[in-house]
Formats: sequence, C-alpha cells, structure tokens
Amino acid sequence: MRTRPLKVALLGCGVVGSEVARIMTTHADDLAARIGAPVELAGVAVRRPAKLREGIDPALVTTDATALVKRGDIDVVVEVIGGIEPARTLITTAFEHGASVVSANKALLAQAGAALHAAAEQHGKDLYYEAAVAGAIPLIRPLRESLAGDKVNRVLGIVNGTTNFILDKMDSTGAGYQEALDEATALGYAEADPTADVEGFDAAAKAAILAGIAFHTRVRLDDVYREGMTEVTAADFASAKEMGCTIKLLAICERAADGGSVTARVHPAMIPLTHPLASVRGAYNAVFVESDASGQLMFYGPGAGGSPTASAVLGDLVAVCRNRLNGATGPGESAYAALPVSGMGEVVTRYHISLDVADKPGVLAQVATVFAEHGVSIDTVRQQGKDGEASLVVVTHRASDAALVGTVEALRKLDTVRGVASIMRVEGE
Repeated sequence: MRTRPLKVALLGCGVVGSEVARIMTTHADDLAARIGAPVELAGVAVRRPAKLREGIDPALVTTDATALVKRGDIDVVVEVIGGIEPARTLITTAFEHGASVVSANKALLAQAGAALHAAAEQHGKDLYYEAAVAGAIPLIRPLRESLAGDKVNRVLGIVNGTTNFILDKMDSTGAGYQEALDEATALGYAEADPTADVEGFDAAAKAAILAGIAFHTRVRLDDVYREGMTEVTAADFASAKEMGCTIKLLAICERAADGGSVTARVHPAMIPLTHPLASVRGAYNAVFVESDASGQLMFYGPGAGGSPTASAVLGDLVAVCRNRLNGATGPGESAYAALPVSGMGEVVTRYHISLDVADKPGVLAQVATVFAEHGVSIDTVRQQGKDGEASLVVVTHRASDAALVGTVEALRKLDTVRGVASIMRVEGE
C-alpha cells in the first residue's frame, strides 16, 4: 500500500458534506485498504465558518473555495454545495489544477453536463456523480458501465422521496394534498419551500441525467417535459383505485419505437398495482430499467438523506482514487448516438380523462364522436349523473399527447361539457 495519502477537498459541509467527512474519518482504515492508499481530508470550504462541525479540525475550514481547489496538491474535489454557480466554476477550476471531481449536483449536471465532461476530458481527469440521482441507489454506474453492452429502451422511475411520501400518504390514508404535504414537512421530508420537489424540477434534472446516460445522447434539463403534482386530488386516487392503479410522480425516459429519437418527461401518472413501482412506499426511490438483453431490472432504496447520499459520494471517491493511483480515468461522457430529443407531443400513452358534463341524452355520443374525430380510441367509459349534472370518466387506448391535446380542446367547445376535471396519463403497462 502507498503511504503518501491522496488529498481530498470538500466543498460544502451541510447534511451530506458533514456525513462524507465523518465517514472519511471513522472508516479511514477501511477506505485506505480498499483504495490502496490513505485518503486525507485536506480542506473544507464553507460559507459560515463559525458554525460548529463535529469531528472536523477547524484548521481545515475555509471560506475561500477557489483557493482550495487551486492548491495544486489536491487529488480529488468533492462538490456537495449544489446550484449552478459557483459550483460550475469551482469544478472546472479543479480540473485545471489537476484534481478529479466527485459531485452530487444534479441541477448543474442536467444543465451543463456536456461542458463539464469536456473539461474533465481535456485535463485527463474523472467526473463521477452517482449521488446526483437517487441517493444511495447504485444507478449511474450500472447504466454507464454494467449495461454498456446492452441497449436500454426505457427508464421509468420514482426519483424524488418527498413526492413519493406525499402521494403514498394520500393513497393510504385518503388525505388531501396539503394535509400530506404538511406531514411531510413536519417529518423533515419536505423543505420549507417544496417547489423543487412537488413541481417536478428535482425529478426533471435527474431524468435529464438518466436519459443522457441510457441513450448515449445529450439531454438537457430544458429537453425534459415537466408537470408537477400539486393538482392531484383524493378524487384522482379514488379513480385510480377503481382501475386497479395508484398514482406516482414518475420520471420517464424512452427510446422511440423506431429507435430514431428519445423523450424525457416528469409528471404524475396512474400505474397498475401489479407493477413493481406501485409498491414503493414512503420516501423511498425506485427505478425500473428495460433493455434488450437484460430485460427488466429494478433498482430500489433510500433516495435522499445525509447518510445514503454520502454513501454514493464515498463510492465514487473510492473509484476515483483507485483511478488516480493507477494513472487512469474511468468512463466519461458517451454521447455518440446524438439522437434527437422529441417533444411531449410525440409521446404515446394511455389517458384517464374526467369530464363534468350535462346529465342528458346524447352527451356520451357527442364525446365519443370528438375522440373518434381526433383518432383517439376509447377503452372504457364510466358515467354517473344526478340533478342535471354528471361526471364522465374516459380511459383511452394508447394515443399521442398531441392527439389528446386536440381532443380536449374540442371537448371544451361542446355545450354539454361543463369542464375537464382532470387528465392523467396511465403508465407502466
């Protein structure tokens, strides 16, 4: 074993960063044995140096992150500060000054992953980011390495623990959205401002990363269709149960049937109770991968939190340090396929549409005619009426999103349709 330690700079010392530092200290001997050399925490960059950080030598703490990554003797920079800047500049500066990088920054990778990979390649350094998607669940490396010889056709997953906790609570207890959100906040699953989670921004960033790796194509955050879950109601869950389904906020990355394009999207969807993702409860994450040779694979586990995310960071740190000792680098960006990313209008799936209609003869015939005129085939219809008002629930066969949008626009113009109560996609079949 080499006795000279590999030096690590830690950018950020919040929930994840402090746990990374703790594990580096308490498991130092094991890490050294696995890597083939000791690892030494050489500096910790923070915004508030006065805050007590248990187990970290105050002499290591600095507010000058730029000076830390420019030192020249740093082997690996671990970035867990999040956001776009200054993280992007710090990472590229680290490459320029001889360090490889381990990051958990999903937002930055979804927006500027191609540029960061190019910078890493230019300087002959590693960029690893297992912790950016689904916490402790091994997912990036299996897609990037274990399935490198396979053809991935679809990635379907629950990649945000907060939203899964809320939807699971609504499903299991009948709670409304706000009630379930309040409980998630009280338990620490939801932030004071939950917008990034419940509006799908967090999941969309992860979908961009997963799609890029799975399909060897550059997929940016702007390419991902995003729809939040704040409008999901108890009535939607009641309808889902009648269909033998539940509702999940899903990240879905798909290769087109002809293989000529890909799509990436995040939105709430009904999913059959027979599908493995339907049984994912609480704040857990799970990702379902479908490929030609491997068939169907599922990755499941805790998707967030200090310890799970730190576990993924440390796994990358071990891999990068091993590469460093061997004078090698691991796999970089694979974007050779360069497939076009299609818009949401090209997506084909089933739909569950709930309409408020007049309770009188001929309404169903009018509605069915509109669906037929737009080429959308109806699977089932359920109608309930009382005191001149009625609800009409239509479940379609598979249709394109563009065709469904045209259908709904036409339905709104009918005098007998009072309104469109909800529209939800049906996935996982």
